[in-house]
Amino acid sequence: MIVALSDTHCRQQPDLTNHLRTVIQDADRVLHCGDFTTPAVYSYFQGLSTELVSVTGNRDRGPLREKLPTETTTEWNGLTFLLVHGHRHDRTAMSMLARQEEADLVVTGHSHRPVIEELDDRLLVNPGSHADPRGNQPAYATFERMAEGVTVSLKTPEGNQLETRTLQC
Repeated sequence: MIVALSDTHCRQQPDLTNHLRTVIQDADRVLHCGDFTTPAVYSYFQGLSTELVSVTGNRDRGPLREKLPTETTTEWNGLTFLLVHGHRHDRTAMSMLARQEEADLVVTGHSHRPVIEELDDRLLVNPGSHADPRGNQPAYATFERMAEGVTVSLKTPEGNQLETRTLQC
Protein backbone atom coordinates (compact mmCIF):
# COMPACT_ATOMS: atom_id res chain seq x y z
CA MET A 1 0.00 0.00 0.00
CA ILE A 2 1.05 3.56 -0.73
CA VAL A 3 0.01 6.48 1.47
CA ALA A 4 -0.06 10.02 0.03
CA LEU A 5 0.05 13.19 2.14
CA SER A 6 0.54 16.87 1.52
CA ASP A 7 0.60 20.26 3.19
CA THR A 8 1.64 19.26 6.70
CA HIS A 9 2.65 22.85 7.59
CA CYS A 10 4.29 22.09 10.94
CA ARG A 11 7.47 23.34 12.56
CA GLN A 12 8.32 20.33 14.75
CA GLN A 13 6.81 16.87 14.99
CA PRO A 14 3.48 16.72 13.11
CA ASP A 15 0.37 16.03 15.13
CA LEU A 16 -0.75 12.67 13.70
CA THR A 17 -3.68 10.57 14.85
CA ASN A 18 -2.72 7.11 16.10
CA HIS A 19 -4.48 5.66 13.06
CA LEU A 20 -2.55 7.78 10.55
CA ARG A 21 0.78 7.16 12.29
CA THR A 22 0.17 3.39 12.05
CA VAL A 23 -0.88 3.64 8.39
CA ILE A 24 2.31 5.56 7.55
CA GLN A 25 4.48 3.03 9.41
CA ASP A 26 2.79 0.07 7.69
CA ALA A 27 2.86 1.53 4.16
CA ASP A 28 5.24 0.19 1.54
CA ARG A 29 5.89 3.76 0.47
CA VAL A 30 4.82 7.25 1.55
CA LEU A 31 4.37 10.02 -1.01
CA HIS A 32 4.43 13.60 0.27
CA CYS A 33 3.56 16.47 -2.07
CA GLY A 34 5.42 19.15 -0.16
CA ASP A 35 4.95 21.85 2.43
CA PHE A 36 6.57 19.98 5.28
CA THR A 37 7.69 23.52 6.26
CA THR A 38 10.83 22.51 8.20
CA PRO A 39 13.62 19.93 7.90
CA ALA A 40 12.52 18.54 11.30
CA VAL A 41 9.10 17.59 9.91
CA TYR A 42 10.67 16.06 6.80
CA SER A 43 13.04 14.03 9.02
CA TYR A 44 10.12 12.89 11.16
CA PHE A 45 8.33 11.45 8.12
CA GLN A 46 11.57 9.89 6.91
CA GLY A 47 11.99 8.13 10.26
CA LEU A 48 8.38 6.99 10.38
CA SER A 49 8.13 5.54 6.88
CA THR A 50 9.81 2.61 5.15
CA GLU A 51 10.34 4.69 2.02
CA LEU A 52 9.55 8.40 1.57
CA VAL A 53 9.22 9.95 -1.90
CA SER A 54 8.59 13.68 -1.79
CA VAL A 55 8.76 17.02 -3.55
CA THR A 56 9.22 20.55 -2.28
CA GLY A 57 6.27 22.86 -1.73
CA ASN A 58 5.98 26.63 -1.85
CA ARG A 59 6.35 26.88 1.96
CA ASP A 60 9.48 24.69 2.15
CA ARG A 61 12.58 26.84 2.52
CA GLY A 62 16.36 26.59 2.77
CA PRO A 63 17.67 23.05 3.09
CA LEU A 64 14.39 21.44 2.00
CA ARG A 65 14.21 23.50 -1.17
CA GLU A 66 17.80 22.54 -1.96
CA LYS A 67 17.31 18.85 -1.11
CA LEU A 68 13.92 18.01 -2.64
CA PRO A 69 12.95 18.14 -6.32
CA THR A 70 10.00 20.22 -7.55
CA GLU A 71 8.65 17.15 -9.35
CA THR A 72 9.46 13.45 -9.38
CA THR A 73 8.12 10.12 -10.53
CA THR A 74 7.97 6.79 -8.77
CA GLU A 75 6.83 3.37 -9.95
CA TRP A 76 4.74 0.90 -7.99
CA ASN A 77 2.94 -2.23 -9.15
CA GLY A 78 3.36 -1.31 -12.80
CA LEU A 79 2.03 2.24 -12.35
CA THR A 80 4.00 5.46 -12.67
CA PHE A 81 3.09 8.21 -10.21
CA LEU A 82 3.99 11.84 -10.93
CA LEU A 83 4.36 13.99 -7.79
CA VAL A 84 4.20 17.79 -7.85
CA HIS A 85 3.18 20.28 -5.20
CA GLY A 86 0.86 22.12 -7.57
CA HIS A 87 1.74 25.76 -7.05
CA ARG A 88 3.68 25.85 -10.34
CA HIS A 89 1.38 23.62 -12.38
CA ASP A 90 -2.13 24.34 -13.59
CA ARG A 91 -4.22 21.46 -14.97
CA THR A 92 -2.82 21.84 -18.48
CA ALA A 93 0.80 21.87 -17.29
CA MET A 94 0.19 18.84 -15.04
CA SER A 95 -1.43 16.97 -17.93
CA MET A 96 1.45 17.76 -20.28
CA LEU A 97 4.05 16.81 -17.68
CA ALA A 98 2.21 13.56 -16.92
CA ARG A 99 2.20 12.69 -20.63
CA GLN A 100 5.89 13.57 -20.92
CA GLU A 101 6.74 11.37 -17.92
CA GLU A 102 4.33 8.63 -19.06
CA ALA A 103 2.62 8.81 -15.67
CA ASP A 104 -0.57 6.90 -14.92
CA LEU A 105 -1.46 9.06 -11.91
CA VAL A 106 -0.73 12.62 -10.83
CA VAL A 107 -0.48 13.26 -7.10
CA THR A 108 -0.51 16.92 -6.14
CA GLY A 109 -1.07 19.15 -3.12
CA HIS A 110 -1.14 22.90 -2.48
CA SER A 111 -4.92 23.47 -2.49
CA HIS A 112 -5.53 21.54 0.78
CA ARG A 113 -8.67 20.17 -0.92
CA PRO A 114 -8.89 16.37 -1.10
CA VAL A 115 -10.02 15.21 -4.53
CA ILE A 116 -9.89 12.31 -6.96
CA GLU A 117 -10.74 13.39 -10.48
CA GLU A 118 -9.97 12.78 -14.13
CA LEU A 119 -7.09 14.63 -15.74
CA ASP A 120 -7.38 13.78 -19.41
CA ASP A 121 -6.76 10.02 -19.55
CA ARG A 122 -5.32 9.60 -16.03
CA LEU A 123 -6.32 10.19 -12.42
CA LEU A 124 -5.40 13.31 -10.49
CA VAL A 125 -5.29 12.75 -6.74
CA ASN A 126 -4.92 15.52 -4.18
CA PRO A 127 -4.71 13.97 -0.70
CA GLY A 128 -5.65 17.29 0.86
CA SER A 129 -4.02 18.15 4.18
CA HIS A 130 -4.13 15.87 7.18
CA ALA A 131 -2.93 18.63 9.50
CA ASP A 132 -3.96 22.02 8.08
CA PRO A 133 -7.16 21.57 6.04
CA ARG A 134 -8.00 25.30 5.77
CA GLY A 135 -11.74 24.86 5.60
CA ASN A 136 -11.61 21.52 3.80
CA GLN A 137 -12.02 18.01 5.20
CA PRO A 138 -8.71 16.82 6.74
CA ALA A 139 -7.56 13.89 4.63
CA TYR A 140 -4.89 11.63 3.20
CA ALA A 141 -4.94 9.15 0.28
CA THR A 142 -4.14 5.47 -0.09
CA PHE A 143 -3.39 3.31 -3.13
CA GLU A 144 -3.97 -0.41 -2.73
CA ARG A 145 -3.50 -3.23 -5.25
CA MET A 146 -6.68 -5.31 -5.59
CA ALA A 147 -7.67 -8.06 -8.02
CA GLU A 148 -9.67 -5.59 -10.14
CA GLY A 149 -6.91 -2.94 -10.25
CA VAL A 150 -5.69 -0.24 -7.88
CA THR A 151 -8.12 1.23 -5.39
CA VAL A 152 -7.53 4.92 -4.68
CA SER A 153 -9.15 6.17 -1.47
CA LEU A 154 -9.41 9.45 0.37
CA LYS A 155 -9.70 8.99 4.12
CA THR A 156 -9.90 11.12 7.24
CA PRO A 157 -6.93 11.03 9.63
CA GLU A 158 -9.05 8.69 11.78
CA GLY A 159 -9.44 6.26 8.84
CA ASN A 160 -13.02 7.01 7.76
CA GLN A 161 -13.62 6.61 4.03
CA LEU A 162 -14.40 9.81 2.09
CA GLU A 163 -14.16 8.69 -1.55
CA THR A 164 -12.91 5.66 -3.49
CA ARG A 165 -12.16 4.97 -7.14
CA THR A 166 -10.71 1.91 -8.82
CA LEU A 167 -8.15 2.30 -11.57
CA GLN A 168 -8.27 -0.66 -13.98
CA CYS A 169 -4.78 -1.91 -14.74
